[in-house]
Amino acid sequence: MPEARTPAQIEADIVRRREQLAETLDEIGVRMHPSTIIGDAKARVASTVDHTAGRAFAAVNRCVSDVQAGLRDENGAPRVDRIVPIALVAVGLVGLIVVSARRKRG
Repeated sequence: MPEARTPAQIEADIVRRREQLAETLDEIGVRMHPSTIIGDAKARVASTVDHTAGRAFAAVNRCVSDVQAGLRDENGAPRVDRIVPIALVAVGLVGLIVVSARRKRG
């Protein structure tokens, strides 16, 4: 059989529960405040951008390393047989861009 509580105990329990409820409502108020919501959203976006930029950097770095490895032999010396054709293609593309730009102007 449960013990009977005194009015003072009941009143103390009510006061304690009111204080807990006030703390909970204050916390909800802070969480639901527009500046808090905006700050959380900014933090999530920044985290996503950082993660995406990091992954992109790693992918580009890996690609550059692969290209560099393809342009050097096992001793680290440049492979002229691969570099010359790439350089000729690059010069040709630059030439086409220059000719195209001149045609548009004149």
